[in-house]
Amino acid sequence: MAEGAQSVSNSDLRRVVAASVIGATIEWYDFFLYGIVAGIVLNKLYFPTDDAVVSTMLAYTTFAVGFVARPLGGVVFGHFGDKLGRKSMLVMTLMIMGVATVIIGLIPTYEQIGIAAPLLLLLMRILQGIGIGGEWGGAVLMAYEYAPKEKRGFYASLPQIGLALGLCLASGVVAIMSSLPDEQFMSWGWRVGFLLSILLVAVGLYIRLKVLETPEFAKVKETGKEADVPFIHMIKKYPRNIMLGMGARYIDGVFFNIFAVFSVVYLSKNVNIPRTTALWLVTLAAFVMIFAIPLAGKLSDRLGRPKTYALGSLLLAICAYPSFYLMSTGDPFMVALGIVIPFGIVYAVCYGPEAALFADLFDANVRYTGISFVYQFSGIFASGLTPIIATWLLAKGGGQPWLICAYVVFAALVSMGCAMAMRTAAKQPDELRAELKTATT
Repeated sequence: MAEGAQSVSNSDLRRVVAASVIGATIEWYDFFLYGIVAGIVLNKLYFPTDDAVVSTMLAYTTFAVGFVARPLGGVVFGHFGDKLGRKSMLVMTLMIMGVATVIIGLIPTYEQIGIAAPLLLLLMRILQGIGIGGEWGGAVLMAYEYAPKEKRGFYASLPQIGLALGLCLASGVVAIMSSLPDEQFMSWGWRVGFLLSILLVAVGLYIRLKVLETPEFAKVKETGKEADVPFIHMIKKYPRNIMLGMGARYIDGVFFNIFAVFSVVYLSKNVNIPRTTALWLVTLAAFVMIFAIPLAGKLSDRLGRPKTYALGSLLLAICAYPSFYLMSTGDPFMVALGIVIPFGIVYAVCYGPEAALFADLFDANVRYTGISFVYQFSGIFASGLTPIIATWLLAKGGGQPWLICAYVVFAALVSMGCAMAMRTAAKQPDELRAELKTATT
């Protein structure tokens, strides 16, 4: 594998990390802004029915569609990212995401234009999914491939902060708008966050256009080692790595979407916590996560990424029931503890090293395709379906969250097992052959 990242100057590395973090923040802001308003606004304005549960599940279905579209974006942009380069794909994905998000903020309601309203919403959600599907892999790879090999866990975790920053911005904007009278919020206040995206995208594009291609991919181009069809090459050479990566990803998607998306609806409807309060608590947890993610990335450079991720998965399993017990009390301080500690701190132990964990599984000539496919395809089940499953489990549990907790524990144990099995999978076939040759001589 290439060692090109070792020769990069500190100023180049800082510029790349800044571009990756800012771009990822914008993409995640756009993507999760939709998730936050799906269960409190879109269900009423775009999917009106006589049954509130059905309306909410329909709104969350369009949320899930974004995750279904993400693998398409991952494969398409991963292919060209492995053939043409990381930088150009990141510029394109940012533009796609920004345009789709702004249009969502302009779509008339069901009452105004009928069935065209949810159909347009669905189309823009698909475009959002395609955009973020191609964005994530490229953003983390820019940092990973520029970084010194012994610090890749730390540097690849920095773009992961974009998720926390994006969620912090999205939930914060919605919380501020929620302070408006309900009629104004439902009429125009919720749209403000989507329209603000155009300013963020302009800043992101300005920064990204100044970044150079990664040295490791440049070396692949120089030596002519690009895969003819990266996706086919990935499937043939790394089937075990792909399956383990998707299994490890399970708890990430489940835990994030229960605590960042579903918890706002659960707290406001079942625990009688004001919607604005619930949003501010998610914002606080996301703010704490900004600092916890790079610490977890640094820890993975010391302990190893599979071990760190397995530990994080186990801790998430342990905290599931206590977290929802604290939330179910309705006491604001207890609710804050039930969200901020598990989501802001414990979750970061998994999410921080995740990018480097997946990048370790693939060689540079298919790495963009590989990590994008693992992350985005598994996201259909791990992330996109989670709010729907949680809504159904809550109804089956008579409004009590214990079945949801059981689902979290199951996902965490699956991910822990897959991470533990990655200790050899994370080594490339060429490295394993070299070790075997050394051991037999």
